[in-house]
Amino acid sequence: MATVSPQTWERTLLPLAYEAEHRVVAPTPIPVSDTILLDRAYAYCDVLTSMHSRTFYVATGLLPPNKRRAMRALYAFCRLSDDIVDGAEEHTEAALAVWRRKVLAPAPPPGDLVAVAWADTRFRYRIPQPYAEQLIDGVGRDLCQKRYRTFEDVVTYAYGVASTVGLMSMHIIGFAGEQAIPYAVKLGVALQITNILRDVGEDRCCRRVYLPMDEMAAFGLTEANIGLRVKGKEHHHYPKASQPA
Repeated sequence: MATVSPQTWERTLLPLAYEAEHRVVAPTPIPVSDTILLDRAYAYCDVLTSMHSRTFYVATGLLPPNKRRAMRALYAFCRLSDDIVDGAEEHTEAALAVWRRKVLAPAPPPGDLVAVAWADTRFRYRIPQPYAEQLIDGVGRDLCQKRYRTFEDVVTYAYGVASTVGLMSMHIIGFAGEQAIPYAVKLGVALQITNILRDVGEDRCCRRVYLPMDEMAAFGLTEANIGLRVKGKEHHHYPKASQPA
């Protein structure tokens, strides 16, 4: 059976995953001893998941109770991280920095239920903190980068916002060994590329274009060609956004 050589972008991303898996970050999360607080925190994540992703909520319902609530805590952590960046509020960068300190703290403030549930999940399932750091850095990239020059640039972004989720999920669901890591990385990239292709018009309305600029140019496409199909109408074209500095 012939072997398939890794793509160039795989050779770039896999070291990020392996390094995060093995990098020791101190201090480690402190177990949350307040069981009432923990129950409230996990219940809040449960409600948040059911509100924002019915599909994920139903799918995680098939897991044993402890893993189910851990996966929903992971979802809540990812959801709020993304919402901070996508929000139209001022001082978004500062808000993301505050959130980063909360969710990476060994003992998060008891008033932030998602941070509490996530800290407990990280401790129970020994989730490497660097994966969470990489995810926050990934979503934060949307604050400063609106265009991507090459496919390799796009998949690096996809690693941060999607592959990291799979890598953290593995520690909750369970995995046999490090040979699973490349599959988690590639699955995350595949899912994010699918999202990008699905949301081209919506992202363009937010002045973000994730399609590689060099590939668009190679096929004679410009941003003016990117339209949003409105239900029952033809594609509409939007003015070209100013390029990022």
